[in-house]
Amino acid sequence: MNIFSKSNIIKLDSVDSTNNYAKTLINESNRNPFVVVANEQVNGRGQQGNSWHSAKGENLLFSIVVFPNNVKAEEQFMLNKVVSLSVKDFIENSLKSEVFIKWPNDILCQGRKLVGILTEMSAEMDAINYVVLGIGINVNMAEADFPAELKPIATSVSIEAGRPISRLDLFLEVLNHIESTYMEVLHSGFGPVLQEWRQNSVTLGQTVDVLEPDRMFTGRAIDIDTEGALLVQTAQGVERVIAGDVSIRARKI
Repeated sequence: MNIFSKSNIIKLDSVDSTNNYAKTLINESNRNPFVVVANEQVNGRGQQGNSWHSAKGENLLFSIVVFPNNVKAEEQFMLNKVVSLSVKDFIENSLKSEVFIKWPNDILCQGRKLVGILTEMSAEMDAINYVVLGIGINVNMAEADFPAELKPIATSVSIEAGRPISRLDLFLEVLNHIESTYMEVLHSGFGPVLQEWRQNSVTLGQTVDVLEPDRMFTGRAIDIDTEGALLVQTAQGVERVIAGDVSIRARKI
């Protein structure tokens, strides 16, 4: 089943945010999944309202909108795990080098950020109305394209591959990979995805600092639960982190 056909891929040259634009189309979608892809984002966002830096024509910027009728509201955060694992698997196979996931859904290569994913949704107590999954992949950005503050912590597919990458080919292959994993989840549940995500997490087992809107704490990331929340062991007990800025502490030498 092909849920992302050419007819439901909206292509834009420039947009403030593919997630924002996608949300304006939801009411006229008749609950059919669709994708918005742009050549440039002028106001892209990441987790916790952080900006997403992109160079025009060098990144892959798109948002997927799905209407998962048979996914429980409490499982909503697992959908970004589906996407992060799908993108991670494809890029890792393409680069032939290890790629890891940092909770909740950043994808790192050689310890530097390669992909960011922003999930937004509308949900009732017992059902999800829609989910918007925004994906930003650094594709052909050179070292010089990154601002000075990002150079030590960001990378691109072309830097890691040592050659230019076709954004169109990458987009179509990644989209197919996401669709395949998504359909598998709808058929078999989140169990296999959750297990594989744990195995490919760079966060689990590490000492982390967690910054939430009203507090900050430190602990050891020990697991993610069946709803996608991060479990952090602190001196006071286990904290369940649904959303927040999680940074991994550097190990002392």
